[in-house]
Amino acid sequence: MHYTIGEQIATRTAFGDALAKFGGRNKKVVVFDADLSGSLRTKKFSKLYPDRHFNFGVAEANMVNTAAGMALRGKIPFACSFAVFVTGRPWEHIRNSICYPNLNVKLVGSHAGILTGEDGATHQALEDIAIMRSLPNMKVVSPADAVETYSMINELLKDFGPVYIRLGRGKVPVIYGKDHSFRIGYGDMLTYGEDVCLIATGATVHSCLEAAKLLEKEGVRAMVINMSTIKPIDRKLIIDGARKTNMMVTVEDHTTIGGLGSAVAEVLTEEYPAQLHRIGMNDRFGESGKPADLYKKYGLDAQSICKRVLEWWNNRSD
Repeated sequence: MHYTIGEQIATRTAFGDALAKFGGRNKKVVVFDADLSGSLRTKKFSKLYPDRHFNFGVAEANMVNTAAGMALRGKIPFACSFAVFVTGRPWEHIRNSICYPNLNVKLVGSHAGILTGEDGATHQALEDIAIMRSLPNMKVVSPADAVETYSMINELLKDFGPVYIRLGRGKVPVIYGKDHSFRIGYGDMLTYGEDVCLIATGATVHSCLEAAKLLEKEGVRAMVINMSTIKPIDRKLIIDGARKTNMMVTVEDHTTIGGLGSAVAEVLTEEYPAQLHRIGMNDRFGESGKPADLYKKYGLDAQSICKRVLEWWNNRSD
């Protein structure tokens, strides 16, 4: 691994690196593409192991069903496409052919969220977490940076069962050192604060880290949690965050319906009722634009998060 803290790298790029290394070592790994080997960065694997790479064209349903068949024969398929397509077009096949028999298929969705930028609303998956986490046996993961993505692929190769891996198109800063190890089902407390608990996933983790610095200047101490596994979610860490702070806020580049915010709300409602606010795409589609501009417009950048949190903090009911 050659990533350094602060370096700007897309998680899809780290996925391609990890797949070539760890997938290359494991001869059971096969990689399927929907004519997007360049975008998903699986071209590196295909050049090294052409006999284990298959391009299905724009036919995600065929790709997913073939992955199920390969898994039944003992292979470990990585079925890759844009997030909006790999979770949307073949949903029934994922449900009945992969999740129902609980097969060892890894679904990879890149270009998730408005971080996708100029590709616009049709390609900005904002519903994929909700779709995938509703399926029995399906795990859902969303790495915060390149280091975590790299570690995640290595760990998921050791874990049996269906998983959805959510990746981004745009470059995001590396926040972890090389010694970071991803663990399925666990979140990660990145900063400690006694006032507000910010829980984020994917690219918005960095936004929250920067927002925490801004909040500190305003006298508000923020705990930041990276919830890179959304299903199964780290219930203990959520409850600890609620117990140790006075307000909970989730931040996600995804609709607020059925995503990270909903998952956290379910835990709090069942086990530790606490004040919760959700930041995300509120029942809307995205649009074409530069990722930084879209994050600012839709309130996912550090300054916008800080502003919203301060408004809620100053108007909270004790």
